[in-house]
Amino acid sequence: MVIESRSRIVKHLVNRLRDTSVDAAVFRGLLRECARMLLVEAVDTLPVAEKRIDTWQGGFTGEFIDEGNIVCVAILRAALPMQEGVMAALDGVEGGFLAMKRDEESFKSRLYYDRIPDIEDKTVILVDPMVATGGSLHDALTLLRQRAPARIVSLNVIGAKEGVERIERAFPDVDVHIAQIDPKLNKDAYIIPGLGDAGDRAYNTV
Repeated sequence: MVIESRSRIVKHLVNRLRDTSVDAAVFRGLLRECARMLLVEAVDTLPVAEKRIDTWQGGFTGEFIDEGNIVCVAILRAALPMQEGVMAALDGVEGGFLAMKRDEESFKSRLYYDRIPDIEDKTVILVDPMVATGGSLHDALTLLRQRAPARIVSLNVIGAKEGVERIERAFPDVDVHIAQIDPKLNKDAYIIPGLGDAGDRAYNTV
């Protein structure tokens, strides 16, 4: 299921990301903050467990997010700030990494790095800022599903309508929390209006 954020602060952050005058450091900070905001919207899908802790007035048993049963997977490289945002809020979760490169002629993605801990029966939070054609996200979700997680939650900043619809058709059981759905792709499969290449803008590369 695709859930587009209705939060005004999330929309504000997205529109700041669109601004070409925003430098790389600020851009990364905005991605981190978007991830934290989307995490709040997705929190009901995360596992919880009771835990006993010591407080200043003695022992206390309360409900906590079950961080030991969550893995946050980033699609490199643009998703790294988003992963940092999630893992700053939930510092007990494990991190995983997938690296994919888009072929600029076919627009298909190619996996060239896979470093993911055991996710069987765990909740995976997959982070990736852009959903253009949906190819990279589709391939990542296919790979993760083969490893038998309990559930997958995807956090994304901007997606083109056709790419988002492709993911929803292929993975109806995945909750996709996305900050903004933009109208279309251009002939080069870039999101319009989008925000440019998130990886390049985050790390000052071309």
